[in-house]
Amino acid sequence: MRVLLAEDEEDLNRIITKKLISQGYSVDSCYDGEEAIDSLSLVDYDAVILDIMMPKADGFTVLRHLRGTGKTTPVLFLTARDAVADRVKGLDSGANDYLVKPFSFEELLARLRAMMRTSFGIADNVLVVADLTMDTAAHVVKRGETEISLSAKEYELLEYLMHNQGIVLSREKIEDHIWNFDYEGGTNVVDVYISYLRKKIDGGREKLIHTVRGKGYVLREAENS
Repeated sequence: MRVLLAEDEEDLNRIITKKLISQGYSVDSCYDGEEAIDSLSLVDYDAVILDIMMPKADGFTVLRHLRGTGKTTPVLFLTARDAVADRVKGLDSGANDYLVKPFSFEELLARLRAMMRTSFGIADNVLVVADLTMDTAAHVVKRGETEISLSAKEYELLEYLMHNQGIVLSREKIEDHIWNFDYEGGTNVVDVYISYLRKKIDGGREKLIHTVRGKGYVLREAENS
């Protein structure tokens, strides 16, 4: 999933970004509110992590801009303010969750997963398509009883496909969600990683990853006739 992180403390920004990437997220990070607004105008993120006190535009301003566009992207506020009134203001302004600094990264990741579950209408951390399962908390993928080892980018791509099972995703939409602004690879990167996934997920088993000619890819139990 693609996440926007807006945090003006450079060390904390770098640490959070590194942690999220290690967990399979694609991250665009910025250091002020204006940068965040610019990024939100270009990309439909799966989640946003916003520091409240930022230069140029604070978190509340960024959130008002996001909600003003009609987007329901889940937003987690980060702040050093721990008064009840501050938490109430954050949630009433349209944020989905609120985390007070200092915090544990395990809690940040858990809250992010919870927001994503709500956003996708999923009850728990286990995604299921036929006999393919993904535990997003433990980062374990299985086909039947066989555990499948995936690279970070393969895992991220599979998670996106599983969250959108039955929905045809264009190459452009997949690339926008899985690769951030820093990516400088080839134009066929989506096809390459779909090929990697097929070998690991579908090899010798019922086909789950399907090509829809001229439109993109879809993950589903059986190919439509």
